[in-house]
Amino acid sequence: MIRGVRRKLLACLCGAGLCLSVACAKSPDRTKGDPGLKGPPINEAPERRAETVHPRQLERTAMVDRQLAGRDLVDPRVLSAMKRVPRHRFVPRPIRHRAYDDTPLPIGQGQTISQPYIVGLMTELIRPHSRAKVLDIGTGSGYQAAVAAEIVDHVYGIDIVCELADDASKRLAELGYRNTTITCGDGYMGWPEHAPFDAIIVAAAPKEVPPALLAQLKPGGRLVIPIGTRHQELRLYVKGADGSVSVQHVAPVRFVPFVRNAGEREAR
Repeated sequence: MIRGVRRKLLACLCGAGLCLSVACAKSPDRTKGDPGLKGPPINEAPERRAETVHPRQLERTAMVDRQLAGRDLVDPRVLSAMKRVPRHRFVPRPIRHRAYDDTPLPIGQGQTISQPYIVGLMTELIRPHSRAKVLDIGTGSGYQAAVAAEIVDHVYGIDIVCELADDASKRLAELGYRNTTITCGDGYMGWPEHAPFDAIIVAAAPKEVPPALLAQLKPGGRLVIPIGTRHQELRLYVKGADGSVSVQHVAPVRFVPFVRNAGEREAR
């Protein structure tokens, strides 16, 4: 079990989207005994800031200080990235006033943008660094991809909903992210043309981990993914130098099921 993150996560589905709420008690410092979280300094990350100054910067700072650092997230690269990414640009205009609330929000097509804490947690678990190549499955509005792109070398994103994939690609380009590539497709098979990856983040729950995703991890690579149907848990898979895979059980969660084609999505 990963220490410090093991607080109870309460989750429910919002239509076909994801709603997650998290208990707010403070956790122990997870950097103790975990040198991997110390990583490269923030100033080694690529300069890909979506905005330098924005009227809503104070809201972003408060979101990070209260919802992320105020709980148990400690990686300075992740906290800094989430202070820079304009979350309000990834939600529909009618609800942009709620963009920095401690909650998921609907983004259309029956989907949601995840709660800020969940985005931060999953990003921290992959231990991002400036040379990393990341695969983001279930890209949605593109917010998770943007957060990762603030730190890593390149993010490849896949979403089964083509409208979302197209909108996310345009949005990321408009915000100046030149290190993201988004497509519409079945993320279950990963993206072999761009493999291997240093990390993979998955925002939908299959019954078991897709073998293709483990195969597309580099040695030392990390995969964070929810697993299960009725009872789900967030898991972290780490590939060893010899190709062996270890698993760490992070926390109970509730994500939408992993959908592999449009017909399956409509049936649900």
